[in-house]
Amino acid sequence: MKNWKRALAMLSVSVMTAGMLAGCGSGSAPAASGSAGGSGSAAASDVGDPVNLIFSIAAVPTDAHGAAQKVFKDTLEEISGGNMTVECYDSGTLYGQDTETDALKNGDVDMIYSSASWLTDGSPWISMFTAGYVFQSYDHMTKVLNGDIGKEVFQKIASEQGILPLGAFYLGTRQISLSEDRAIKTPDDLKGVNLRMPNSEAWVFLGKAMGANPTAIAFNDLYLALQTGTVDGQDNPLPTVQSAKFYEVQKSISLTNHLVDSVWPTMNLNKWNSLTPTQQGWVMQAVEAARQSCDEQNLKTESEVQDFLKEKGLKIYEADVATFADHVLSVYLNDSISDSWDKDLLSQIQAMA
Repeated sequence: MKNWKRALAMLSVSVMTAGMLAGCGSGSAPAASGSAGGSGSAAASDVGDPVNLIFSIAAVPTDAHGAAQKVFKDTLEEISGGNMTVECYDSGTLYGQDTETDALKNGDVDMIYSSASWLTDGSPWISMFTAGYVFQSYDHMTKVLNGDIGKEVFQKIASEQGILPLGAFYLGTRQISLSEDRAIKTPDDLKGVNLRMPNSEAWVFLGKAMGANPTAIAFNDLYLALQTGTVDGQDNPLPTVQSAKFYEVQKSISLTNHLVDSVWPTMNLNKWNSLTPTQQGWVMQAVEAARQSCDEQNLKTESEVQDFLKEKGLKIYEADVATFADHVLSVYLNDSISDSWDKDLLSQIQAMA
């Protein structure tokens, strides 16, 4: 962690540092300074000029994190008394999954949902958080990413890329679904399988580490790719299989639990720094409300979704998770992709499981 702290010391963004290092409860997004104990109240002189945020996501509104976008909007507009408004775009209608990160960096949009897998080009070390089986459960993931480690990770990304993740929302635990009725027990069972992965090097590497032949396809095009046989299967959390109706074009699911996945509401750093401390505090309150909504919905759906998918005719198989975990982490640690990792931090994260 010493190298990370030296990097943080070089970060000459005083407003962001003050905001992100303010105290917060465990398991929640960091509270920005000026939040006045989380009440959002402040002297009128500190409120600042009205601000409109443009928030673009690739997710459909029926996804929990898609619905959480509206929770963020409604909460922020309410607690700010209309001082801050949010213009929401979903389903990739403004920017697609492959273009939204550049749009955020360029300031063409104020907020998106990002994640480690989309940030490795500018921060190679973040690939550690894209590796399969780093997190063992939801509790493990949120304790790390919404705690002190997450604060340091997000600030380091801000210093390197000019965009600031504000927290981690639970997307679900990723599983493999196929267009044929076929059990995936070990990595050997994925040989020759054209498995759709999102279009980034980090995602493609994960597909290879799992033993598959990864094919990069944007999420908006995935249903058609499954329907036409362009790919043999895909990996996503089961709530996404339900909300995106992939069950209509899939026949089996194998519970590999290979990635406890999260999405990170992320803001352009210049936009964040243009906000007053009070406005930053309001944003963080709205992020936390949205996080709780997203996490609760996805945890509930995961507890119920297998019965739904079985009713739709899908077969569900248990994979040999231990064999997968040993194989996948070995692939990462024996490849140059892990050269930039902070191995001491990885050990610290694993000890928190």
